[in-house]
Amino acid sequence: MKKNKNEKTAEKKGRVVLNRKVNVVTVLLSVLMLFCFGLFFAARWYFLTYGDIGFESIMFTMLSGLNGVQSGLISDYIVKGLIPTVLCWAVCSFFIFFESDKKIVLKLFKKIKLRIYPFNRIVQCILVVVLSVALAVGGAHSVSLFEYIEYQRNPSKIYEEKYIDPMSVQVFFPEEKRNLIYIFVESLETTFLSTEHGGASDKELMPELYNMALQNVNFSTNDKVGGAYAVNGTTWTAGALVSHTAGIPLKTPFGMADNTYGADSFLPGANSIMDILKANGYYQTLMFGSDATFANRDVYYKTHGVDKVYDYFTAKSDGIIAEDYYAWWGMEDKYLFEYAKKELPKLAVMDQPFAFNMLTVDTHHIGGYICEYCKNDYSEQYENVISCQSRQVYEFVEWIKTQDFYENTTIVVTGDHPTMDSGYITRNIKIPYDRTVYDCFINSAVTTENIKNRAFTPMDMMPTTLAALGCSIDGERLGLGTNLFSTTPTLAEEMGIHEFRIEMSKASDYYTKQFIYGIR
Repeated sequence: MKKNKNEKTAEKKGRVVLNRKVNVVTVLLSVLMLFCFGLFFAARWYFLTYGDIGFESIMFTMLSGLNGVQSGLISDYIVKGLIPTVLCWAVCSFFIFFESDKKIVLKLFKKIKLRIYPFNRIVQCILVVVLSVALAVGGAHSVSLFEYIEYQRNPSKIYEEKYIDPMSVQVFFPEEKRNLIYIFVESLETTFLSTEHGGASDKELMPELYNMALQNVNFSTNDKVGGAYAVNGTTWTAGALVSHTAGIPLKTPFGMADNTYGADSFLPGANSIMDILKANGYYQTLMFGSDATFANRDVYYKTHGVDKVYDYFTAKSDGIIAEDYYAWWGMEDKYLFEYAKKELPKLAVMDQPFAFNMLTVDTHHIGGYICEYCKNDYSEQYENVISCQSRQVYEFVEWIKTQDFYENTTIVVTGDHPTMDSGYITRNIKIPYDRTVYDCFINSAVTTENIKNRAFTPMDMMPTTLAALGCSIDGERLGLGTNLFSTTPTLAEEMGIHEFRIEMSKASDYYTKQFIYGIR
């Protein structure tokens, strides 16, 4: 029986509606697959570039913005993250969605003769969903997202029970206050020392810094030259700066939805060594060789009492580098040390004690920056950069020792965090080794014999630095840190480093309300 005209019209309309629905589903599935490919390759790039430093660092990066980031990292992501995302999505879309889009595809590829069997719609949907879920799960696992979520569900009480507000404790300064020079050396870890000297390298990449540690005070996790254990919230630069100075890790609340973390004020409810020094009449400065606004680092220090910030842009206006100069993250360390030598004598003649903080940059991943002072002693560029940095830091400290202000100045040389050049670590560190951050206290006002086989973290640096300035601290603890010159055990020693690391990974309502939002 033949269909009448009305029946044919209705059938035709039905097919049009069905095709439209199918096209909508196809678009939605394609977008889902693109999104999941994007997540997978972004996570893969982040892990291969930075190593396993925890999801907390990703959260902070997303919430604080990318202003001032090294352009090479962006181009590296485009090559290794964005382009693979687009290519894989395009290939998968071609095969999976070929049936619905075959007319368009065939117009684009008329000369290509392929025999492709179309997928059943249900199979198509299942395949896309399974692939997308697998990509999302794989990416999330590589950046420890599931671990982060688990720790968000089980908050810590360590701040309520163990945190000591630095401004609630009596800190007594000596009658003649000492100056402080605090040198953060980018990615400086003890792994770069030889196995004979306490590290994990088959060569001695830092002989100058090794000897400096021997001749001064070096707190160590072993019986040789070592350093501090890194814990969650301290493994990237902004986290390291906070943990060293405020005695707490840097955490990001799960509920924050924009990239304004630290834009106006940075941890306004936390009290740091800068707050203590400000209350005791110190003039405080901070110097970077890069853009100080990166990760809102300048805001953190200004929030807590730093008077002046030097960076790549002030270096241009002060004549350290040319107006059109740009290298690496702004300017390399040879100019940074030159800048510091120019500014320190000015601080020394002021009628108040000074605290000068600086952060180097040449040993940043990937591979570091080769400057004119670097030699070619090793096959790996990063090793030549590390070796060069050791010489430059040593020479800078030796210059300080020749200055009139040195006699009443304490110098702290420390890594900010373990290196993120995970490729170098994978290629060169062959034995099990718990990587630690280098530390050295020079011209300290106090000494101690209890420096080896200690369990401590960057959070112990704040009270320890004050003690090195000759301060006495009621109770020997500030923040979550302990004065290492004292006999009081650190929280890592008291709880065990494994348990302490777990607590540092957990969320905390106390942290969010008191430190981030300043609600007491």
